[in-house]
Amino acid sequence: MRHKVCGVLLAGGQSQRMGGGDKCLRQLGGKTILDHVIARAKPQVNCLVLNANGDPARFAGFGLPSVGDSVHGFAGPLAGVLAGMEWAAKHASVCDLVATFATDAPFLPLDLVARLEDGMIADGADISRAASGGRAHPVFALWPVSLREELREAMLADEVRKVDVFTDRFKLTTVDWPAEPVDPFFNTNRPEDLAEAETLLAEHAAG
Repeated sequence: MRHKVCGVLLAGGQSQRMGGGDKCLRQLGGKTILDHVIARAKPQVNCLVLNANGDPARFAGFGLPSVGDSVHGFAGPLAGVLAGMEWAAKHASVCDLVATFATDAPFLPLDLVARLEDGMIADGADISRAASGGRAHPVFALWPVSLREELREAMLADEVRKVDVFTDRFKLTTVDWPAEPVDPFFNTNRPEDLAEAETLLAEHAAG
């Protein structure tokens, strides 16, 4: 039986390489990067929540519930994963998995959740993550909501901050996507990446 999945948009970072602020709110092709991410992620999940810190009012126009990190001090993407798990357990109890999406990847795969779930089931894995071009993308992953207590304990008691350090404790499967002609996990970390994304978007529209 297929799982019910809650999508978690990870927008809790500090965006230092983009000069600070919310890089997902930068414009790309006349829309925000976050608009592009939502359009690709939303059809793949049963519900969608935004993980962001600070005043949630800046995201009000997107019409999504918002949840901040419960582990404070900009503890990295694992804090967003945990916030999403805890939100799903409380507000979307029908969902037994959360799918996490970085909000700086406007070309993310439309089959991301389905293929991650296929890989998880086929390998009997606890966690399923994406990769492309031989490189893993640990924040694009499928996680059981039931791991939330273990994740909280790892972050608070063991001060785990790196995704790989946590996932190494479980059976992990990796699902690979081709990186050509465009890497679907291309991320807009820096201003020059955003300029390249504009070019890629225009070429895709023309094609």
